Amino acid sequence: MQKQQGFTLIELVVVIIILGILAVTAAPKFINLQGDARVSTLQGAKAAIQSANSLVYSKAALAGEEKKDPGSVDIGASSNLVTVFGYAEGDADELIKAVDMSTDDWDITGTGGTVKIQQKDAPTNCYIEYTEAQTSGSTPTFSSGISDGNGGFLPMPTASDC
Repeated sequence: MQKQQGFTLIELVVVIIILGILAVTAAPKFINLQGDARVSTLQGAKAAIQSANSLVYSKAALAGEEKKDPGSVDIGASSNLVTVFGYAEGDADELIKAVDMSTDDWDITGTGGTVKIQQKDAPTNCYIEYTEAQTSGSTPTFSSGISDGNGGFLPMPTASDC
C-alpha cells in the first residue's frame, strides 16, 4: 500500500472557495476605491471653484469691485454675480452661477457666507465647505467640516469619510 501524496481535487476546490469568500468580504475593507473616487471628485470641484474665483477676481479688479462687500461682476450669466471682496459670495446660488455646477449631481446648499458642497448620495461626512472671503485681500477658504483634533478642520475629507 502506497501513502497518498498531495491533495485531492475536492480539497483544492474547498480551499479555493474559502479563499474566494475571504477575498470578497475582506478586500473592500482594504481597497476603498469608491471613497478615493469621491475624494478626487471633491478635489476637482474645489479646483473648479478656485479657478472660477480667479477669473471672477480678475473681472472684479478690472471693474474696481475687488474691495467691495458686496460687489457685482458680469460673468456672462443671466444676472451679475454677487461678490465679496472680489470673490464669489458664500451663497449656493451665486456659487452655482460662478462655476456652472450641475445640481443633478451635486447638493450645494447654504447662505450667509458658507456653502456646503456634496455629491448626491455621498455619505454624511463626505463634503467640503466654501467660506467667502472675510476681509479685503483675503481669499475664500475650504474645509471638510471634520475636526483635525486641534480645534480646526481638515481641508478635505479622507477616503474613509467618503
